[in-house]
Amino acid sequence: MKNIKEDKVLMPLNHSCAHLLAEAVKKLYPEAKFWVGPVISDGFYYDIDLGGKTLTDEDLPKIEKEMKKIAKGNKRIVRHELTKEEALEMFKDDPYKIDLINEFPEGEVITCYTQGEFTDLCRGPHVESTKELRNFKLLKCSGAYYKGDSKNKMLQRIYGVCYQNEEDLKEHLQMLEEAKERDHRKLGKDLGIFMMSDLVGRGLPLWLPNGYTLWRTIQNYITEKEVSHGYQHVHTPDLGSVELYKTSGHWDHYKDDMFPAMELDEEAYVLRPMNCPHHMVIYGNRLHSYRDLPIRIAEIANDFRYEAAGAVKGIERARSFTQNDSHIFCTKKQIEEEFKGVLNLILEVYKDFHITDTKFRLSLRDKNDKEKYFDDDEMWNSAETALRKVLTDLKVDFIEAEGEAAFYGPKLDILIKPAVGNEVALSTIQLDFLLPRRFNLTYIAENGEKETPVVIHRAVLGSLDRFIAFLLEETKGNLPLWLAPVGVEVIPVSSEHHLEYAKNVYERLLSEGIRVELDSRNEKLGYRLREAQTRKINYTLILGDNEKLDRTVSYRLHGEKDTTTVSIDEFVKLLKNEIENKD
Repeated sequence: MKNIKEDKVLMPLNHSCAHLLAEAVKKLYPEAKFWVGPVISDGFYYDIDLGGKTLTDEDLPKIEKEMKKIAKGNKRIVRHELTKEEALEMFKDDPYKIDLINEFPEGEVITCYTQGEFTDLCRGPHVESTKELRNFKLLKCSGAYYKGDSKNKMLQRIYGVCYQNEEDLKEHLQMLEEAKERDHRKLGKDLGIFMMSDLVGRGLPLWLPNGYTLWRTIQNYITEKEVSHGYQHVHTPDLGSVELYKTSGHWDHYKDDMFPAMELDEEAYVLRPMNCPHHMVIYGNRLHSYRDLPIRIAEIANDFRYEAAGAVKGIERARSFTQNDSHIFCTKKQIEEEFKGVLNLILEVYKDFHITDTKFRLSLRDKNDKEKYFDDDEMWNSAETALRKVLTDLKVDFIEAEGEAAFYGPKLDILIKPAVGNEVALSTIQLDFLLPRRFNLTYIAENGEKETPVVIHRAVLGSLDRFIAFLLEETKGNLPLWLAPVGVEVIPVSSEHHLEYAKNVYERLLSEGIRVELDSRNEKLGYRLREAQTRKINYTLILGDNEKLDRTVSYRLHGEKDTTTVSIDEFVKLLKNEIENKD
């Protein structure tokens, strides 16, 4: 799917279509007032105040009809420059536009665009005429708080998309339908993975039995994998004092993304947004020698970030999440070897999860930005050189992104291309020379002097929550057997005649460590089979007279109609091989 916001042709097309939408809404609802109508990665939207009226998706065809009527008028779209005073006068009846205008610095040129009798405040760019706005579709209505603040008024948000031709639009709409089917929020509900509750709180997922089984399987997998690579796992509290984050520097650089501090016993605490400070304290708990290094501390840790309400999206972006996090404490001489070890670990994990479409991005500092980045040229140069060398030695193709590093060091992001949507950063490796200094961390070097270790921050799966969202969307909920919450459904044809044998098969599979369920409900066989398909069960066993007599099982793979009959021992061997090989 194209990123419309970054496309030189589609961006102005969609920007103009947002204005077309606004004009149509104004004609149909003269009382309408408008906030902003930006281009986004998959189209555009406009936030509108309709007074007491609430739009639904059923209203969209009427608005589309009016948009098409306006577009046929072939109105030129003309850019105008205004002073702040002129703009305030022009939009004096629209408090939202007045608010926008007042945010402009004095002396800055303000622009607006006119098509026929309709004028809208906008920076542009736009197409030349409304006749170019023929291939569009309004997608949905939703609510959006003014300025994204829940304390403000709820506005109407209308989403849409526009393309140059009908074919591209049709293809985009088909992809959107595919995205709906793959949406982890839908799959999470259908498969009993997780739920949300306004009573519990926005962005706070509740993991259901199936979801927690999947979550626990991934947790156990990554823990065992890390232990095999020399990591030591720890467990630290979900809270930390404000002083802890002032020491780390996160209070100054990350405060807006943290939950507010809680005052308890004359001390201020916050829900932790990351685990680095806790791990720094653990390292500093005792004296270390160069012979101890590297020390690899890992944790499956709960973290909390105050995401904006509009940014929250299921378990992909939540306010409560669990990170697969680690910090490696090493000498400068060990950087390359440890960085290489982390990268090899990541690639091993990707192989197990069949992740192949990857891209490597080395994020560097902007040398001219002394405020955003820690001012130590020697540190930055040595760190960036070390990471480049490792990537080059491993013959990994990578791109460089200046100005994308964290404030304390360069990082490597491993980008993946999901089945739908744009590239996302799944794994991160981050060098850090600053944080150990802030915590006065040291080790005794070979010469007997105290030196500061280097810290490598690393997250293989990122957050488990986001990774599960990715897996659900990538597989369309058809998880491989080793991950599936329920891998086998045992269905007796008749509860009266076949239930006892079905129970024997169920207990045998359970004893072999297979995640299995028994469906002995007094429902028709066809109904139970269809339900197993809907739940995306990997293997459905159908046990009748023949199976009972021959001590066999007949299984049907998800998505298939044919059945295969084998002995119970053969079936167990088949399942174990599939689980072991992570097929």
